[in-house]
Amino acid sequence: MPKIVDHEARRAELAEAMWRVVYRDGAAAATVRSIAAEAGWSPGALRHYFTTQTELLAFALEHVMANATERFHAEDWTGPIREVVQRLLEELLPLDQQRVREMEVWLLLAARVPADPLARTRVAEADDGVRRATELAVTALADAGLVAPDRDVPTEATRLHALLDGLALHALLHPDLMPPDRVRAALAHHLDDLPRATGPSAADTS
Repeated sequence: MPKIVDHEARRAELAEAMWRVVYRDGAAAATVRSIAAEAGWSPGALRHYFTTQTELLAFALEHVMANATERFHAEDWTGPIREVVQRLLEELLPLDQQRVREMEVWLLLAARVPADPLARTRVAEADDGVRRATELAVTALADAGLVAPDRDVPTEATRLHALLDGLALHALLHPDLMPPDRVRAALAHHLDDLPRATGPSAADTS
């Protein structure tokens, strides 16, 4: 009988090998050759699953999103809404080594977006997840009276999304200037500003 190959099990084996390489050496080190060596495979065998570096990075980003979803569902989201929102959004920022490595994968794949449809699709999926999280966060704050009535909720969600992207990039590229405590403080400052009115009445009542 021909040997039956469990492709899902083999992909899971590759995912484990890939994340060992990424976590130990950084996302840029996750090549077909390095992951094949980590998994004890030949590069040729690995190329049956991934023919390009982009496919490998896209596979890695799928696992980033799966890990983030798992962390989200495992978290206890009870407590004051302002604290819960802060914790929710911090899950999307590179504040520890695991999330730094995940962000590195996203950044490497994002660099391929202009020329590669697969990269464009996977990065768009990741960005959609962040967008939904910011919409959820701002809506929850607004429902709790923690967003000023003259602020437009969709606009504030867009601003928050842009802030998260900027904080993530600064934390990844300039960790000496943007350590985790400063990133958390910048996010907290933005959230604390949302209840403040933006129109002329804000100056009149100050």
